[in-house]
This record gives sequence, structure tokens and C-alpha cells, in this order.
Amino acid sequence: MVYLCENQVLNFIVIILFGQLEVPKELITLSELEELKLQRRPSFVPPSPELNVTKVHDKETGITQRRLSNGIPINYKILKHEAQGGVMRLIVGGGRAAESPESRGAVVVGVRTLSEGGRVGNFSREQVELFCVNHLINCSLESTEEFIAMEFRFTLRDNGMRAAFQLLHMVLEHSVWLDDAFDRARQLYLSYYRSIPKSLERSTAHKLMLAMLNGDERFVEPTPKSLENLTLKSVKDAVMNQFVGNNMEVSIVGDFAEEEIESCILDYLGTVRAPTDSKGEHEFSPIFFGPSPSDLQHQQVFLKDTDERACAYLAGPAPNRWGLTVDGEDLFESMGDTSTTHDLQPKNEEPLLEGNNLEKDQQIKLRRHSLFFGITMGLLAEIINSRLFTTVRDSLGLTYDVSFELNLFDRLNLGWYVVSVTSTPGKVHKAVEACKNVLRGLHTNRIVPRELDRAKRTLLMRHEAEIKSNAYWLGLLAHLQASSVPRKDISCIKELTSLYEAATIEDIYLAYEQLKVDEGSLYSCVGIAGAQAGEEDAAALEEESDESFQGVVPVGGRGLSTMTRPTT
Repeated sequence: MVYLCENQVLNFIVIILFGQLEVPKELITLSELEELKLQRRPSFVPPSPELNVTKVHDKETGITQRRLSNGIPINYKILKHEAQGGVMRLIVGGGRAAESPESRGAVVVGVRTLSEGGRVGNFSREQVELFCVNHLINCSLESTEEFIAMEFRFTLRDNGMRAAFQLLHMVLEHSVWLDDAFDRARQLYLSYYRSIPKSLERSTAHKLMLAMLNGDERFVEPTPKSLENLTLKSVKDAVMNQFVGNNMEVSIVGDFAEEEIESCILDYLGTVRAPTDSKGEHEFSPIFFGPSPSDLQHQQVFLKDTDERACAYLAGPAPNRWGLTVDGEDLFESMGDTSTTHDLQPKNEEPLLEGNNLEKDQQIKLRRHSLFFGITMGLLAEIINSRLFTTVRDSLGLTYDVSFELNLFDRLNLGWYVVSVTSTPGKVHKAVEACKNVLRGLHTNRIVPRELDRAKRTLLMRHEAEIKSNAYWLGLLAHLQASSVPRKDISCIKELTSLYEAATIEDIYLAYEQLKVDEGSLYSCVGIAGAQAGEEDAAALEEESDESFQGVVPVGGRGLSTMTRPTT
């Protein structure tokens, strides 16, 4: 379940030539498949209880929604732009946020353990990798804060799609968990943690995330203490307990025929033993932003280095993509009638032109749409990005680069924004203050129509450029039938363009009001590297390593960024 480098492939070819390794042509034989179908009798059922049909097809988007008798929902779209190619993604709800306080790091280490092992059923890792090479399958497995995702890229030539479905079936039904793979995964994350002090950017981001999320380890690298507490059983349970039928969703996009894709779905996903009695949809432990005011709201990191440079991150709370906040507030309810009537009523009693009526109707539709905050936050991010770049970089000359990004979750009732700054030690503090002024200056320096039009044009052009891509459609299909993301439906895809076009400056300010940019909510961390910088932060991190890990040599250099990525 990893990508092969050229040397590995050559080594495997040598092994094959000497007859030491049998390369499987299929992972499930026809007789085994027939037996499974007799035992489990896979079938399609209505996608939702209120429907009396087993197949929902939207002609406008070409999206088909299905649900298997074992509870697994399926979304697929036939797309001819990438000839003879296809992609498939399994999304499992839970991710790192489902880790318990006693097993921090269990999900991320468990997913890496599964990937490191690479075995399914009676097949060795080498056989599985060569099976993928022969069928031109690329497979990746990763965990995020709220999901576990497994993605396959395949060709339809020589039964490549059927081979990809076979591999997914074997992972779900016959995954093999190995002690040596667990040890490698655990020590890999230990090396990631120990490499944090060697990277200015990662150590700065690490401090910021811990302060903003009140020390919640689920959003940063697992600590050595947490890694020591993990066992093969605990990481296996943390991962596999999330793989229940109604907690999984499979989306497929590619140049395939309808009969072919439905046959693969029924044969290889319909025969998966997927229990549906999940415990409370994998509830997350509460997530809190740090207390305010706090000594940790504005921090600094120093790194001794021959190169003088500086970076900074500013971050603060935001709602999730669907208008839900960490305080349990539903922003659609709090907007109430003010967002759909008061702001939209004409200022006089004269009849409006038909075009104006249409415009008002579109605005009402946007404000009532479940994707309202996803749309308006995206446009707001474009506007703030443009202002940061022209003000802090071009006009004031305080940064090499500056960017604003939003992390809007789908399942977690929170989000956050991050401003990333790259500067010099002498200018970084002024750059941070300039960024704060831009963030807080949208009321005094109001957004003008030209800015909104440019933001719309940028996002719509990006959408049009990517709409022919299999991978882009895979992202659009995600969570379409996920019970944990109930506010997403087919209209979020069908009406995407018209929702962007309908957005007004007033809509953008409704979104802006939900960004916490005041001094009590904003967190910042400045990182400075140079010959005169201290090493206190590196020493503090190193002290957290336990004796049981002393035999592991920390990775040198600036390390690899995995979980500490505030601009996801």
C-alpha cells in the first residue's frame, strides 16, 4: 500500500526471474467470489429510508448514488476526459479526532502500521506490490483529523479496475497487522516528533497549534510518551473499529461503463462483512480552543542556525463548513430572519424590476443554502489573501511571502484560519502587526465590488479548469451520503456555480463576523533563526523523550511535516 521506487521494482523483477516469488494474477479467485456471493447475498437497497428506489441518478451532474445491503453508500460518476483511467476513494469517518485520551496517536500510527505491513490475506507485501505494479494501481492510505481515507488510481486496461476493487476488498476483509510494521510506524513518528526542533517552520507551527487548541495532541505529532503507551492491539482496534458499513463511503470516478462499475461494486464491496451497529457514530471527545487571555497567545521560537530567517503564524477560530461552531451554535439559526428578509427588503415601496427580483431570489437561496458558509468563507479567503499580499508584501515590503488559509472541517464543529508569514528577523514583528491590521481592517476599509468580482472570477475559473479531472470530482462526491455530514446533498454540487455568482458583499460580511480576529481570540507564534538564536525550545522538546526510546536516533535536517500543518 505504498508507492514503489524504481530500485524496488528492479529487485522484484530479479526475484521473479530467479523463481523465488509468485506474482498473483488475482487476489480473489472466481470460485472464492461465487462462494462469498452465495454466503452474503449482496444487493442494492434504497439510499435513504424515504426512497423506494435503489438507484438515484442525477442527469445534470451525471452522479449516481447507490447503497449496498451491508450499509456501505456508493457514489460514482462516469467521466470520459481521462481515457481508460479511474480513481476510487474510501472515506471512513473518525480519524485522529476519535482517539481517546488514553490512546493518543493510535489512529495515525495504526494507519501507518497497515501501510507499512502491506500484506493482505495469504499474500506477502512483495506479492501485493507486484500485483499493483502489474495492474498499474497506485494506492495510498492516510489519516486526517476527522477521516481515514484510502485512495486508488487505476487503469481500465487488463481488468485494472477489477483488480483495484479486489485489493480494497482484501484490505477491508483480510488486512494483516504485523509487529515489525507497528514498530517501524511507531519509531517513524518518534523521529518526526524529534525532528520538530530542527525545523523553524514546524516548531513554530507546533507551538501555535498546542496553544490554540489547548494542548490537544490530536492535532499535532504524537509525543514519545503517547507512542510508548501504544500496542499493536490498541492501534488495530482504533483503526478497524471505524470500519463499519454506515461509517464508510466509497466514491468512484472514471472512464468506465455503468454495467462494469456496478458489477464490481456488488461483487467486491457488497461481499464485505461490514457491521452497521456502530456506537454513536464514533463520537469525538470535546475540542476546545485555548483560554483567553493567556500567556501562550503570543509566543516566540528561536532556532540556532547559520542562515538568518524568520517565519510567523497567526491563527484563530472559525466555524466549520456547514455553519456549526465549537460552542455548539448553529449559525443558520442565529442568522434567523435577518439574513433572509431584513437585509433583502427593498428600501421603498416602488415595484422592483424583474432582474432585481431575480437577484434577490438568488441571494435568499444562497443564505438558506447549507453551503452558504463554505461559499462565503472561500470568497472571503480570496479577498483577505489579496489584501495581505498587496499591503504587507508589495506596499510595506515586510515579507517574502504571506498567505491566508481556512481549515473548515466537515464533521468537527469547528474550523480555524491561519496566516503564514515568511520574513527576516528584523521585519517579522512588524509584518505580524501589519497582518493583524489587515485582518481587522475590513470594517474600516470595506470590501468593494471589484474585490468580490475578482474573488468570484478566481474561484470559478479554478472550478472550470479542474472540472474535467477525475480527482476533482472525487472531492466533490465526498460525503454526499455520509450520515455524519447531513447538510451535504446533490445541490452542493449542482448549484456551486450559481451560489458563487449570487454572493454579495453583505454575504461576505456575514461570514467575516464569524472569524475571531480580536486580540482575545487571535494566536500568534514568531519563529526566528540565526547565529544568535537560543536553543531553549529544542531542549524542551528533547526532554519529553522517554528512556524507552533512547535507542532511536533522531532524524536530522528539517524533518518531514505530517500532522503539524496549520494551513491544511
